Amino acid sequence: MKAYKGMGMEGGIARWYDRTTRKDMPEFRALAARIAGLVPPAGSVLEVAPGPGFLSIEMARRGLNVRAVDISQTFVEIATRNAAAEGVRARFERGNASALPVNDASVDFVVCRAAFKNFSEPVKALAEMRRVLRPGGTALLIDLRRDVRMSEIKRYIDGLGVGWLSRLLMRFTFRNMLIKRAYMLDEIRRMATEAGWPEPRIESSGVGFEAWMKR
Repeated sequence: MKAYKGMGMEGGIARWYDRTTRKDMPEFRALAARIAGLVPPAGSVLEVAPGPGFLSIEMARRGLNVRAVDISQTFVEIATRNAAAEGVRARFERGNASALPVNDASVDFVVCRAAFKNFSEPVKALAEMRRVLRPGGTALLIDLRRDVRMSEIKRYIDGLGVGWLSRLLMRFTFRNMLIKRAYMLDEIRRMATEAGWPEPRIESSGVGFEAWMKR
């Protein structure tokens, strides 16, 4: 268990994040397409910590039944508005990743992108993802690697096409907050095993990693 030391994702900070992460839409669409190819038609997907909801919206656009849980009330409101503006149905609600308000064995796929490093109870969160999955279901965890180089971070940020002030703020945030909160891959593997995942498949990907876990 660890205390959360990142920026509080409420109010103006959450709205800034909403504007900034819109630059990642090609990535959200590509990831949604990958997930849709792994889930049965009209299957149920849970996104943990969806933020502004862009990934959930793209998954719902592909015919999946999407439910998402975030600890930030501002994000729940923003994501709900974003989904309505896009004309898709996705359910966003407030909740804690370490105590998901979701029934046992009720979803086909769980995804958590760019948020796990900030969870105060990471092992409990991983155990909760396993609890809500149906037998045979899959969980996908995507986040930043602790050993990523700042040159890789700079290349990633410069490729987003955001203004110079946003680039400066993002570099500061990565260097002084996000990387310090991130995990090494062997730490992810240890926590996944402790949470009951038998053989997680963990791979480096860009500035981060992907951890695939099968129920």
